[in-house]
Amino acid sequence: MPGRITVVTAVHAPSARFLPEAHKSLCEQWLPDGWEWDWVIQEDGATDAVRPYVPGDERVSFRQGRPGGPGITRTIALAHAVGEYVKVLDADDQLPPGTLARDLAVLEADRTIGWTTSRVLDLLPDGTTAGFPGDPDEGPVERGAVLSFWRENGFRAQVHPATLFVRRDLLTALGGWMALPASEDTGLLLALNAVSRGWFSAEVGLLYRKWEGQATGQASHVDPAERQARMAVAEARARALADFGWTYPAGG
Repeated sequence: MPGRITVVTAVHAPSARFLPEAHKSLCEQWLPDGWEWDWVIQEDGATDAVRPYVPGDERVSFRQGRPGGPGITRTIALAHAVGEYVKVLDADDQLPPGTLARDLAVLEADRTIGWTTSRVLDLLPDGTTAGFPGDPDEGPVERGAVLSFWRENGFRAQVHPATLFVRRDLLTALGGWMALPASEDTGLLLALNAVSRGWFSAEVGLLYRKWEGQATGQASHVDPAERQARMAVAEARARALADFGWTYPAGG
């Protein structure tokens, strides 16, 4: 059987129109012999607005469910993830060519690394891109490094959770994404780094679309009381995992 990477996407009606561009970026990926990808698209809800944008590709599956937010939607999608690895791709984002192959090469080469992230460029409405200052150097991200940086820099991680590529067994062992209304991916990233080493690729691994309808641009995303609660729960989870001493790989 070929090796498999399952790409997981949570989508809601406003972002559905970007799915064809995300699909195009997947079709432009290349993988080594013996590897393939499949794409699990899970709607956060059950409307008639998403299905028309789902590509007609045998590698793509589409399902719906009751609304619960992106974290719950991605976690439900894990029921249909059959690959050894899971790649996150938001519906409105795109993967530059070569991204999947780089991610795969890192984890295939080193069993002590549980996940990878990579450099991000904002994809602006006019089609131009913009980078971020302060990316870390390419290489391993040691256990606990993400939480330390996050705490010291206004709850902003030095690597982007939307670029995550992760071992499926490790992802499921941690319960998938956090059941939070937002920051669910940051919470997962903190938990992963509490128990395992990661990797940062300095090559661009994601075009992160900026548009007026995106969830992170809404006022509710920065509500002070909710944000404080989200950060507190995410931090508590990561610290508890570190204190319990459970590690990947076992005994590492």
